[in-house]
Amino acid sequence: MSHLFSLSQLGWKAFYQQQLSLEEWETYTPCRVMAQHRSGLELLSESGPLTLPSSPNMPDLTVGDWILIDANGIFIRVLERLSTFSRKASGSKVSTQLIAANIDTLFIVCSLNHDFNLSRLERYLALAKENQVEAIVVLSKSDCCDDPSLYIKQTQSLDPLMIVEAVNGLDPLSIDVLRPWCKGGKTVAFVGSSGVGKSTLVNALLNTSIQDTGSVRGDDSKGRHTTTGRSLHLMESGGLLLDTPGMREIQLADCEQGIEQAFAEILTLADSCQFSNCQHHSEPGCSVKAAIESGDLDERRLNNYFKLMREQAFNSASLAEKRAHYRKQSRFYRSVMSEAKHRKKK
Repeated sequence: MSHLFSLSQLGWKAFYQQQLSLEEWETYTPCRVMAQHRSGLELLSESGPLTLPSSPNMPDLTVGDWILIDANGIFIRVLERLSTFSRKASGSKVSTQLIAANIDTLFIVCSLNHDFNLSRLERYLALAKENQVEAIVVLSKSDCCDDPSLYIKQTQSLDPLMIVEAVNGLDPLSIDVLRPWCKGGKTVAFVGSSGVGKSTLVNALLNTSIQDTGSVRGDDSKGRHTTTGRSLHLMESGGLLLDTPGMREIQLADCEQGIEQAFAEILTLADSCQFSNCQHHSEPGCSVKAAIESGDLDERRLNNYFKLMREQAFNSASLAEKRAHYRKQSRFYRSVMSEAKHRKKK
C-alpha cells in the first residue's frame, strides 16, 4: 500500500463526520480498521497504514470500524457504527461475537451443489435486514451446475425483489455482474459457510491471490475452511472488500426485526388470521396454515421462521441476563472500592 487514500475512498460518510466535534476533527485522526489480529489491529488513514496494539482498555472492535487516534497513535474512541454484524459466539459460551461493521452491501454466497441451503440463506438475510444493509445472493460454482435457473428460482421465492446472481468464480466475465456494488468508497462483505467459494470470488474481484482456496469434499460437497481471519481490502474499482471466515453455525441474537422482515409474507398472512393471537398451528381461521395447504407458502419456511424466532429470543435472553449480571457485579465492585477508600481516609 504505497500511496495514500482520502477518507472518502476508505468509506468515510457524513454519518461519521457528524459524530465528531470541531476540536476532535482538528486534534485526532480517523482510521479504518482493515484487519484484526490477537496482537492488535491494522489501520488505514489518510496518512497511510498504522498498527494499533491490543489493550484491555479498548472496547470490542471489528474489521470495518472507524476509530479515532491521537498524534501518538493512542486509541481515543470508536465511532458509532452504521451497521454491525454479530452473532452469538459458537458453542455454549454466552457472548456476542462481532463479525464486521459499517458494511454497505452484503454478498451472501451459497454454492450450487449439495450444500445449497435455503434455511441458511434466511439466517444471513435476517442479519442483513436487521442492519438495513442491501443483500445480494451470490450462487457460486455455476460451472458445476447443469441448470442454475432452478436454484435462482428457489432463492427468489424467499423474496421476489431480491437480487440473485449465479457466477463462476474462475471466469472473470462472470464475476463482472458483482462489480456495480464495488464502486469507490463502498464497502462490501462476503459471508457464507466454509467452502462455498468466497475466497475464489475475493481473489477474482481483487485481481490477486489474497486468500487461499481449497477443494471440496466429493461425498457431501462441503468445503474445507480456507480463510482464517477477517480483513478489508482495497479494490482497483475503488471499493473496499471484506472477507470473513466460513461459518456453519451462525446463532442469531437481538434479531427479531430482521427475522420479521425476512419472513414478511408470513406476518402479512397472520394479519388475516381469525384470532389476533393465532399461533399458526391448529387454530380455526388461520390464514398462514391455509396458505400452506394451498401451496402459496412453503411449510419449511414457516418452520424455519418459528425456529429462528425461538433461537434469537433464547439467545437474546441469555445475553441480557449476562449483561445484567455484569452490571450488578460492577456495581458491587464499585461499592466495595468506595467503602475501602472511605475507611482508608479514616
